[in-house]
Amino acid sequence: MINGHTQLFGLLAHPAAHSLSPLIHNTSFKATGINGTYLAFDVTPAGLSTSLAAMRVMNIGGFNLSMPLKTAVIPMLDEISPRAARLQAVNTVVNRDGRLFGDSTDGQGFIDALHANGVEVANQTLTVLGAGGAGRAIVAAAIDADAAQINVFKRQNQTFTQVRQQMTRWSPNVAVVAYEDQAAMARSFDDSQIVVNATNVGMAGNQQLPVSQQLMNRLGPQHVVVDVVYFPLLTPFVQAAKQQGSRAANGIGMLVHQAAGSFLEWTGQKMPIQKVVEAVKTEVSHRQK
Repeated sequence: MINGHTQLFGLLAHPAAHSLSPLIHNTSFKATGINGTYLAFDVTPAGLSTSLAAMRVMNIGGFNLSMPLKTAVIPMLDEISPRAARLQAVNTVVNRDGRLFGDSTDGQGFIDALHANGVEVANQTLTVLGAGGAGRAIVAAAIDADAAQINVFKRQNQTFTQVRQQMTRWSPNVAVVAYEDQAAMARSFDDSQIVVNATNVGMAGNQQLPVSQQLMNRLGPQHVVVDVVYFPLLTPFVQAAKQQGSRAANGIGMLVHQAAGSFLEWTGQKMPIQKVVEAVKTEVSHRQK
């Protein structure tokens, strides 16, 4: 029940109405008995500075951000974590008595979701398809989790050289290869234990695969396959991987576990993961109808 002691948290995004974050965090507050509530605020980059000033004054406990606010917010914060500095992206802000601390929990959410399913990244080879925000966060977290090799495939456009230089500076165990190099991608699939689609291909009714069927045919029971997409629940990539006998999962695990990182920083308590996952699956199923 909301009362005078209720702590407010929220999401800053544009658009914000479609977000599952209010469901995730309000389910968690209810399950843990924490007197908190979480709202979605539609904020554009032009309104970000004013929104942050208001949050300091009103002592809002913390908030999440989506792109492009994840990058735009950095100069407006008092401090950011080393992993947020490396990515130049913040998805979680904690209000510490008026001082705003920024962090990035996205990549660790991916690692934690794998760990929850008995999959370790240490000493493994990963293929990561895509080098946008999700892809970069996954690569950075996989480095911290001691992956043996991470092969990133990115479209050869105007940002290719910049992204390759950035990621290879992070670790000598990272290779950034042109997405168009199908032979290199085939070799990477053969060498990898974990294959990740970090693109948005296959989202919201798009029936395309992020790679050719010939490449999908190289997958097998030896692979763990993850799609960061979670709408629909059964994405084309996950479906095709399962047909090859691979262990495959959509992006709900990463979504919930990155939120769990925010929840822990705000409240000091662990998120009730299974209860939240079930709530998210139910809501996504409803939206698919």
